[in-house]
Amino acid sequence: MGMDLIDRKLLELLQHDVTMPIAELAQRVNLSQTPCWKRVQRLKETGVIRAQVALCDPKKLGVGTTVFVAVRPTSTQIWGAEDFTCAVRDIPEVVEVYRMSGETDYLLRVVVSDIDDYDRVYKQLIRAVPLYDVSSSFAMEQIKYSTALPVRPTLES
Repeated sequence: MGMDLIDRKLLELLQHDVTMPIAELAQRVNLSQTPCWKRVQRLKETGVIRAQVALCDPKKLGVGTTVFVAVRPTSTQIWGAEDFTCAVRDIPEVVEVYRMSGETDYLLRVVVSDIDDYDRVYKQLIRAVPLYDVSSSFAMEQIKYSTALPVRPTLES
């Protein structure tokens, strides 16, 4: 989808506050309300904006401990990505999963209340699929966190 500078500015604004009224959005991108609303709808319809969500404070929800988990399957029993996907899909504490290149096959971001809570999740994971190696690293401090993606102009813009 072709996006111009106004579309990109709308995306920047909405990524920081999706509740911003159309009137304010329109004013900030120098459009009238109807064309602004149409642009936002087009961004939704084309899938550029894929969801509107509430970002919750993990500590206030009792899941303030973040664990990064590197996973490798057993070397004798290689299971498919579908098996692993099914195994982690139903574990709500696993909030992100990436299939990786290199020595780690999968990298998970897990949010839990504490080490004991992580141990429960760990046991659930190792019961679900045969694993060769599970390496867990606890985040000591969150230096940067953002859900906003960079919205850079392309060469065509």
